[in-house]
Amino acid sequence: MSKIKSLTHLTTRRQLLLTGLAALTLTGVNKALASSETKPLKTTTNHSKPTKKSGGRRVVMLDPGHGGIDTGAIGHNGSKEKHVVLAIAKNVRNILKSNGIEAKLTRTSDEFIPLYDRVEIAHKHGADLFMSIHADGFTNPSAAGASVFALSNRGASSAMAKYLSDKENAADDVAGSKVKHKDQYLQQVLFDLVQTDTIKNSLTLGSHILKQIKPVHKLHSRNTEQAAFVVLKSPSIPSVLVETSFITNPGEEKLLGTPAFRQKIASAIASGIISYFHWFDNQKAHSKKR
Repeated sequence: MSKIKSLTHLTTRRQLLLTGLAALTLTGVNKALASSETKPLKTTTNHSKPTKKSGGRRVVMLDPGHGGIDTGAIGHNGSKEKHVVLAIAKNVRNILKSNGIEAKLTRTSDEFIPLYDRVEIAHKHGADLFMSIHADGFTNPSAAGASVFALSNRGASSAMAKYLSDKENAADDVAGSKVKHKDQYLQQVLFDLVQTDTIKNSLTLGSHILKQIKPVHKLHSRNTEQAAFVVLKSPSIPSVLVETSFITNPGEEKLLGTPAFRQKIASAIASGIISYFHWFDNQKAHSKKR
């Protein structure tokens, strides 16, 4: 009998301890969420909080990859990624503007901008979306097609995604250690809570863009890939990186050099953005009816 009493006593104590721990955990979460409503969101990157806009006009931040001392990938015939993607980004901007969407570029000329600053520019303009546009290269010249990437905090979704994210994240190396160390990986719990929702929206944005690109150009990946791209690390702005083609593929290098293809791919990207906004508005309207 004494053994049974002893076991009962231990079980009761264990239950009390677990109940107490659960209560403390819930209290901590509630306090964290409450404080997040009153205090500005802080991240280890020290990015500013996105500027609030007056009025309902949407802002899309288009980021032509590379620039200046950072040429990006170079094709077999000497085409430079930094020039091609700037031309495509300008086309996307014009199409969006003609559809009543304000579109801005992180760079409008051949200049170098650190990865951290590209995200900061989007925050300061109160962007609703951030899109980095690329035409990257691979070791195998047969690699071809378009891909769309969203952020991942859990590792890359494929070997190609890992390769490209490592390559893009090294873009600041040409500017030296001061620029390189300005960005740090995101670690705070509160940031992760917000980032989870942002990543979901980024994945949806990616699917809308891929759906529009598919009829006009080959897809390298049919689904939105994920990797730890530094340039996609805004805590609250849905962000994607679009690889329009592989400039190291001879056939795609030729395509990228033609105004007709640049306009075609830009139209698909812009249509994907517009489609995403329609979806987002429908979701918002649906949630209000509940």
